[in-house]
Amino acid sequence: MMVKNKEQRVGIFVDVQNMYYSARNLYEAKVNFREILKVAVHGRKLVRAIAYVIKADVKEEVNFFEALEKIGYEVKAKDLQIFYGGAKKGDWDVGIAMDTLRMATKLDTIVLVSGDGDFRALVEYLKAQGCRAEVIAFGKSASSLLIEVADDFIDMDKDKRRFLI
Repeated sequence: MMVKNKEQRVGIFVDVQNMYYSARNLYEAKVNFREILKVAVHGRKLVRAIAYVIKADVKEEVNFFEALEKIGYEVKAKDLQIFYGGAKKGDWDVGIAMDTLRMATKLDTIVLVSGDGDFRALVEYLKAQGCRAEVIAFGKSASSLLIEVADDFIDMDKDKRRFLI
């Protein structure tokens, strides 16, 4: 991890579902979102930290959303869509992309906390606009195409004790 400029204005955008399922599937554990925030900010000026969540009407989720807010995240929630036939869908890809694009002019660095390869084009665009684009994710489940285009990649697999609960 390179030395960060403390004058940089940072925005952190967390794909909570991506992190949740990666931690569960790889390690049968939960993600330490407080630690992610600390590592993402890295002594720089935090402008905004947004955690994107899907509401599935589970009792524990309200506590989880409140915990995220206490740590310092702004929580954006969307309902889980259930389609005819039972298929379920819930993702924030377009919402995350739109928020990063809207805020790019006010930020020097955008930290995307997701391993989703769908964000590759977004990261390339943000870099072309002059933003530094960093990615934090589990290397084992992150898209190599996303890692390749990021200015910096923090592999949570390399410090599991720090990033998992």
